[in-house]
Amino acid sequence: MKLELGHFHVKEVTFGDFTRFENGVLTINKEEALAVVREDEHITEADLVIARPGEEKRIVPVKEAVEPRCRVNSKFDNYFPGVTGSDLYQVGEGRSHALKGCSVLAVGKHWGSFGDGLIDMSGEGAQWSYYSQLINVCLVADTDEEFERHEQQKKNHALRWAAHRLAEYLGRCVKDAEPEEVQTFDLPAVTKREQAVNELPSVVYVIQTMTQMEEEGYNDLAYGWDLNKSIPTYMHPNEVLDGSLIGGSFMPTSSKWATYDYQNCPTIKALYEQHGKTINFLGVITSNLNVALVQKERSALFVAQMAKSLGADSAIVAEQGYGNPDADFTACIVALEDAGVKTVGMTNECTGRDGRSQSLVSMDPKSDAIVSCGNVSELIDLPPMKEVIGELAALSRDGMSGGWEGDEILGPSVREDGSIIMENNAMFCGDQVMGWAQKTVREY
Repeated sequence: MKLELGHFHVKEVTFGDFTRFENGVLTINKEEALAVVREDEHITEADLVIARPGEEKRIVPVKEAVEPRCRVNSKFDNYFPGVTGSDLYQVGEGRSHALKGCSVLAVGKHWGSFGDGLIDMSGEGAQWSYYSQLINVCLVADTDEEFERHEQQKKNHALRWAAHRLAEYLGRCVKDAEPEEVQTFDLPAVTKREQAVNELPSVVYVIQTMTQMEEEGYNDLAYGWDLNKSIPTYMHPNEVLDGSLIGGSFMPTSSKWATYDYQNCPTIKALYEQHGKTINFLGVITSNLNVALVQKERSALFVAQMAKSLGADSAIVAEQGYGNPDADFTACIVALEDAGVKTVGMTNECTGRDGRSQSLVSMDPKSDAIVSCGNVSELIDLPPMKEVIGELAALSRDGMSGGWEGDEILGPSVREDGSIIMENNAMFCGDQVMGWAQKTVREY
């Protein structure tokens, strides 16, 4: 499979009469863009707000992030097969164009939910999220759900899918343009590689997708298919980079992966960089995160069998979430080790606000090589921002992970002056287990 990604580097975003990209400036016709958003009749209010790096802006509640993209020389107009449009087709081959350095954010205008988060575009808070480095086109919208606080998957679906359509609309403005650079991802079939490559240590990348909810509307999707209804699956890495996977809306936000993260997965890109040099990159296995113990054990067995059948010498296992998913994470590592596949795990930790809780719910002596991407319980105290995009009250009012209405010691998450205190839990995609966390280890 050979995928070419044409890059157009966005240095500024503004509104104007036409949607176009020229000399590093993305101009958006707001009315046209909002017409795409309002294709869903459940969306009653919508606006677009631009948030640039360094601006004193706080965005909350953030539900989804998508990189604007389009397909080139393709008979299909929708970028996300099985999700937008009606066409279902194979991705990962051919040419796609991407507007780099920007994202489309789905932001709730009123109510938030457990899986929503916060982004600060400047100050100390900006250090906690990768998205503070991007120019964000914020789709701030609301829906007509009568019981929206109790039917969050419906509200999230409307706003998140609108963000996907908006990202496609913006991406199409560079469909016929010549990119500034082209990044090529070319990985032959496992059995069709040169002998020199086959003699290198072989690595498989295991992505533990969010699949815990039996009710639809919360889980990660593959080609539009709810992965709760799936078993672990082998995928070509190009499929992941090219729109096959959609991020879910249930996982606590610092631990989850947005669609943007799948589109730009740094670990896949790093493995590609070393392929044929130091390793033989075999591909990706998507693994489930379920609730019942037998489901966890079944998934682990499937992952180990696939890795062994592919001839993997080693594996990287990336966990989405914490708590209950820790059992899936450990079971997967143990099953791989038992199959003779040396495994490194990537995850975050949950120590509790007092630091006394067990970092991972489930551990095993065989899970002896783990990369920590942060502590979801770490307290973050941030000053007010000049502008709030969305609704700041959602952080304390709506059961967002990492926020609270009141605490006998810490008080409310949102103070009267607009300053906040929260757990890292509420930082949108803050821990970035997929590979580009901004955190590091410091020795004292």
